[in-house]
Amino acid sequence: MFDPRHRLRGLYAITDETLITEAQFHHVIKQALQGGAAIIQYRDKSDNRKKRQHQATTLRMLCNQYNALLLINDDLELARQVHADGVHLGKNDASIAAARETLGATAIIGISCYNQLELATRAENEGASYVALGAFFTSTIKPEADIAKLDLLGEANTRLNIPVCAIGGITTKNAKQVFDAGADMVAIISGLFAHQQVKSVSRQIADLAPINNTNESL
Repeated sequence: MFDPRHRLRGLYAITDETLITEAQFHHVIKQALQGGAAIIQYRDKSDNRKKRQHQATTLRMLCNQYNALLLINDDLELARQVHADGVHLGKNDASIAAARETLGATAIIGISCYNQLELATRAENEGASYVALGAFFTSTIKPEADIAKLDLLGEANTRLNIPVCAIGGITTKNAKQVFDAGADMVAIISGLFAHQQVKSVSRQIADLAPINNTNESL
């Protein structure tokens, strides 16, 4: 069975169609990867299937080039088509069982568990590869999200045997607190892609991770 702890570490960058233009998509993602992003999640809520297919294919190529993982948000078929490493699922998305059936036993399956450790425990028992907890700070992407205490990360590490991803309002200013509290990964959207110097910000955050997966030399 695939051991998710091997590569689920460090900066987990999540794309956003409002922050990354189609024209700049390849360049911006390449900058994030060169800076040290270890995981890219493709998150696009539009119904433009052609664009989504093209961008996901581009990400597969870039992630291969920089030895990073590619996950697709809430689209099992797209993940299968582009040979993504896995998917990330929310509370209203497909089940872990359905994802396994579509993508196979070795696929990475991440689950949003918000600020509820009980959901995280259940996700692990159902075969999740990692869980995402948060928001830990006020987020511009989801300003209505409940704020979780950083202590939740320590509790999760005690109770879970799978990696934990922290999300929600994480920036260069607070990422160290999150890693120190026990996060294996920090998922960042606007804290990375709202900046002009994506590569520099990516490097700053990747350097804070307990295990730094640098892609600079590739």
